[in-house]
Amino acid sequence: MIPKGKVATYGQIARLAGNPRAARAVGFFMRTNPSPAHCPCHRVVGANGALVGYAFKGVSEKRKKLIDEGVSFAGAKVNLRTSGWDK
Repeated sequence: MIPKGKVATYGQIARLAGNPRAARAVGFFMRTNPSPAHCPCHRVVGANGALVGYAFKGVSEKRKKLIDEGVSFAGAKVNLRTSGWDK
């Protein structure tokens, strides 16, 4: 449900799923995502906006996908103020 041009953090997804302490479990799911076209796991980032892990061609591909969708960066990290998903 994360729209194009926005990102969510692993912790945010864990909270939305009902277990705020399950950020690592969210990361495991994202790594084993069977359908990245239907579950855009490239839109999930670290708590500080860092691009941590991406099982589908690496972090540089994740960054490229996010830039192509209009996500803004501050250096190597996503600018969560402008591109964070407000859910």
